[in-house]
Order: sequence, then C-alpha cells, then structure tokens
Amino acid sequence: MAFSMGSSGGAMGDINMTPMIDILLVLLIIFMVIVPVTPKGLDALVPQPPKDPQKTPPQNDRTIVVQVINNPGHGPSYKINETDVNKIDLLPRLTDIYSNRAERIMFVRGDDNVNFAYVAEIIDIGKAAGVDHIGLMTPKIMAGQ
Repeated sequence: MAFSMGSSGGAMGDINMTPMIDILLVLLIIFMVIVPVTPKGLDALVPQPPKDPQKTPPQNDRTIVVQVINNPGHGPSYKINETDVNKIDLLPRLTDIYSNRAERIMFVRGDDNVNFAYVAEIIDIGKAAGVDHIGLMTPKIMAGQ
C-alpha cells in the first residue's frame, strides 16, 4: 500500500466519518433502550372461561347488591341480594361475605325517593367491611334487568 503525500502538506479537505458513526450508534442504542420503557395504554382484564363448566357458580353468588328501599314515614329498609337485613347487621354480614373473596366489588342501588345520605352510609359501611370497589346502580342500569 502506498500513501501519496501532497506537496502542500496542509490540512485535508475530507470529513472524518468515524466519530459521526460512533455518535450515530450510541444514539441508536439509547433509542432502542428508551422505546420499550414508554408507557402503554390501559391493560384490560378479560374474563376467562371456567376451567370446569359443570362447576360454574351462579352469577348471583358473585354479585353483591345492597338495596336501600324507601319507606315513607319510616327510615329506609335494606336488602343484600333480595335478603332483608337490618341496618345494624349490614357491617357484620358484609364483612362475613367479603372475608374470603378475592374480588371485593359491591353495588349499591337506591330507590328514587331515598335520601342520598342513606346511600352514602351504605358506601361507608362497605368500605369498613373491606370492599375495594363500590358501584352505584342508576335507573338506566336497573332498567336492563
């Protein structure tokens, strides 16, 4: 291999590409590391089919609906899934129901004319019983039943 030396001995006019390629590779590695860490959308939990179709529990056993029923002239009456319950028995019953459940979801349904303070009390009792998620059933939801 032979090198030719210019007669002028001055600086060369060519760009040295090696540092630019090094910077490009470093940036490429940085972007490859950052892109998988960016947050994604919401993860949805899809219901899985039961492993044993003969042992499917009834849906009513899983869904807990506490109803606040308006009694004109008296205080409201309460039901847990169509079972009448006194107000003082609500906390022990709900604590017993949710003591061995992994899914702690409860729905509260109030009559049209019932004061919301009674519904708020049921929400507080549900939280005290260890319920994680409490949903309010609106008339539109109740119409579909």
